[in-house]
Amino acid sequence: MRAPDWLTARPVAHRGLHDISRGIVENMPGAVQAAIAGNFAIEVDIQLSADGEAMVHHDHALGRLTEATGEVVERTAAELKAIRFKDTPERMMSLSDLCALVAGRVPLVIEVKSLFDGDRKLVKRMTEVLASYDGPAVGMSFDPDQVLALRELLPSRPRGIVAQRTYEDDYWAKLSQAQRDSMLHLRHGFQTQPHFVAFRIDDLPTPAPWIARNVFGCALLGWTVRTTEQRTRVAQHADQMIFEGFVP
Repeated sequence: MRAPDWLTARPVAHRGLHDISRGIVENMPGAVQAAIAGNFAIEVDIQLSADGEAMVHHDHALGRLTEATGEVVERTAAELKAIRFKDTPERMMSLSDLCALVAGRVPLVIEVKSLFDGDRKLVKRMTEVLASYDGPAVGMSFDPDQVLALRELLPSRPRGIVAQRTYEDDYWAKLSQAQRDSMLHLRHGFQTQPHFVAFRIDDLPTPAPWIARNVFGCALLGWTVRTTEQRTRVAQHADQMIFEGFVP
């Protein structure tokens, strides 16, 4: 169940090697190109558009980085690509655009964002895009159902689960208690069968990822590493880091 060695060979740039002070915005082409230049693997997020396209964007809602507001899923791919981003002339990419830009030069770590509603259209589209992509790429998600979809629809690609120790903070309030409980302690692992785990760095060490790594052979990535203390922690307890805010 272990991920390929190339996944942990180099640090993974969180949403690309972005630096807003230099006008390089997360998940934009410039951040991707900067990561390629540094020979880093690239972590990106994908969201579903209204017309079923996989778009490279982290937030479910527009507005934090864009001049437009509203939900990503309510706009078509063409509409999303036309939206202006603050502090950059760049535009949102589709997953196909990203694959064409990277062209296999560095690994892609693709996080499937989820509304936890059982909709698998985003993984289906991801499967279609990656069918013609020869470069190294893995998929992962917080949502166990999306990881299961990766297992069923994209078995040829390594898959991972993104996780943390608890899910009681405000970010997860939209989920039912049953949904949050189902994510605890990687208890879905025998069903989803991940090849790697991406675990919140400040929650390491903790038993579930230790067992996944040392008993079941899953690679362990620590996210998101920003400080010297976190770098020390990831070196002690994980195989590699997903980082931002500095250049390793």
